[in-house]
Amino acid sequence: MFETKICQNCKQNFTIEPEDFAFYEKIKVPPPTWCPPCRFQRRAIFRNERKLFRNKDAVTGKPILSLYPIESGFPIYEDTYWAGDKWDPFSYGMDFDRSRHFLAQLFELSQKVPHPRSDAVNMVHSEYSANAADLKNCYLLFNSNDTEDSAYGNAVDSSRNCFDNSHIQHSEKCYESFWLTKCYETYFSSQCENCLSVWFSKNCRGCTNCFGCVNLINKSNCFFNEQLSKEKYQEKIASLKLYKFSELEKVKEKTRKFWLQFPVKYFTGVKNFSSSGEYITHSKNVRHGYLIREGEDLAYCQYGQVPPFRDSMDVLVGGRNSELIYESSVCGWDSAQIRFCWECWDGGIDFEYSMFCGKRSNHVFGSVGINSGEYVILNKRYAKEEFFKLRDEIRKHMDDMPYVDKQGRIYKYGEFFPLEFSPFAYNDTIAPEHFPLSREEILAYGGKWYEVLKGEYEITVEAVNLLEDINDISSDILKEIIECADCKRAYRIISSELDFLKYNKIPLPRYCVDCRHKKRTSQRNKSKLYSRSCMCDKENHHNHSTGKCETEFETSYAPDRSEIVYCEKCYQQEVY
Repeated sequence: MFETKICQNCKQNFTIEPEDFAFYEKIKVPPPTWCPPCRFQRRAIFRNERKLFRNKDAVTGKPILSLYPIESGFPIYEDTYWAGDKWDPFSYGMDFDRSRHFLAQLFELSQKVPHPRSDAVNMVHSEYSANAADLKNCYLLFNSNDTEDSAYGNAVDSSRNCFDNSHIQHSEKCYESFWLTKCYETYFSSQCENCLSVWFSKNCRGCTNCFGCVNLINKSNCFFNEQLSKEKYQEKIASLKLYKFSELEKVKEKTRKFWLQFPVKYFTGVKNFSSSGEYITHSKNVRHGYLIREGEDLAYCQYGQVPPFRDSMDVLVGGRNSELIYESSVCGWDSAQIRFCWECWDGGIDFEYSMFCGKRSNHVFGSVGINSGEYVILNKRYAKEEFFKLRDEIRKHMDDMPYVDKQGRIYKYGEFFPLEFSPFAYNDTIAPEHFPLSREEILAYGGKWYEVLKGEYEITVEAVNLLEDINDISSDILKEIIECADCKRAYRIISSELDFLKYNKIPLPRYCVDCRHKKRTSQRNKSKLYSRSCMCDKENHHNHSTGKCETEFETSYAPDRSEIVYCEKCYQQEVY
């Protein structure tokens, strides 16, 4: 059964699929009132992935860097202290007040209970990283796990000695790349797997010693897709003088133009079954997914890059052995039956409307910071029977007395948190990467806006005046405060970064870490899908022996883009 509804946020029609209804029935929740893109945007406002703010440790009073700005209002603890047993989240317990909106009471509780500084665990010499676990000797690495000796990246998992990368796994010695899997010494590349010593390449698999290549499989010594001998290839590479910044920039421009001459598959992914969306790999039955690895039976989920992740809907940042999660942001890690939650992890079972709960807790409703507890509502313990009775009463109360925000949007049981519950400014979250808005649009939407200010640093050298040749750079550069060529904010070169660049003969970056991140992720397609048809008109393809291929599909490549977009069959015949 299909049902068409009007989104109460954007006022556009959206369709609820039969598979959606089956999932809602399984987990006993009402169907949504917001369309999938608006639900994604709402969850994204609760995800500050990589911005750190000056704040204060509520225990020691010492200044600290935190994901949460001081304007957020709630106390901040160091991560290890917050995860320990020296404070009691149950001391903040509240009785349910039947005369007030339940969500208003939950928000009041959330302003009192301490939050962890950076949402990081098991970190070694990685104080300036956040939203991470099991990092060692890492700097400004975010949303990353099990990685060592790396810096300046997001979603860098199980990798070593990597700098300025986004969404890479099981890789080593990689630089300025996106969406890599099991790659070694891969630079300025995108969507590559099992590659070694590859530069400026896109969608290559099993390749070695390739430069400026596209859509190659199991090739070696190729230069802009031309097969060369090993000796000729090495001569070509040596002639490029990539150790000079101006020469490197010329190659970047040439590469991007070269890539556009070759077809792209309508969606990015390998070894998938019955899946749709963008950047999906080794997955099964994923509908409208985005950045998903080894997912199964998922719908409308984003950033599920740490497998396994299954049987869930409307989750932003989830995975690592989690299932039955719905309308939640940043939840998972050995958890199940999580609904309408934010930052709930680590073995939690049956959570609703809760924040920062986990550690093998069970049956938690409307609570904050609960670890190792069960049958909890508003941070207060109840007997088992009393818990379920009160939970049912509150669910009904949420329908009878719904929370209404300033824009008139209604939040009954079954909705994610209102926008104003997020402690972050809209432009400090990942939301603008997918839903860019002006300051005026953000405020009208109900979000917050943070004015980006230049740091109080005395610039010692402008990026445009940096020495062109990496071989001419000495360790004195580590003392310099550099002005970004784009945003004019300050940045520095760290020792491990300089060692990496000099070893690989790569020039110094001319942009700050934020601008580098923005430029790198700008090559990443957005999650919105468009209905298009295959652009292949080659007569030697057996699925359309004459004329243009008429296969239709949904793709993240907008109709006005320059890429040549092929269906699966035409792409395979072109590449394999």
